[in-house]
Amino acid sequence: MIQLKRVQTDDTDFATLIDLLDKDLWARYPDTQQFFHAFNIVKLDANAIVAYENGIPVGCGCYRETEDGHVVEVKRMFVKEEARGKGIAKKIVMELERWAHENGYSRAILETGTNQPEAIALYTKMGYKLIDRYAPYIDSEQSVCMGKELSL
Repeated sequence: MIQLKRVQTDDTDFATLIDLLDKDLWARYPDTQQFFHAFNIVKLDANAIVAYENGIPVGCGCYRETEDGHVVEVKRMFVKEEARGKGIAKKIVMELERWAHENGYSRAILETGTNQPEAIALYTKMGYKLIDRYAPYIDSEQSVCMGKELSL
């Protein structure tokens, strides 16, 4: 059984999953991850989700408000390799969207990378559309930016 928990970004399970995500990203983008690392630091004011399968933390994600007060950026999406293919990432994204909508946000944006085709496929299936790369990813050829209106 999959359970989702809304947590603060200093949650121990969230931090452990973020460490695994960072290792995954370094393996996928060894030449450019140093550039992206600075943009992946999660601030304490972000809203985070941890997914548990039978009580074990297996996935996470969060969102933070952008400079446009009606838009959030989905960040730090990750599901452990052994838990993939079970719809956990979709559940996390749906809960992040629901939470953002509850807090009055009308749009979500995100950045993923060309070496993450599974993420691009997931977001596309969930209604995210390609958008122009936004700062700080404007000049990054490996960045894929997407957006979606939040109308739950």
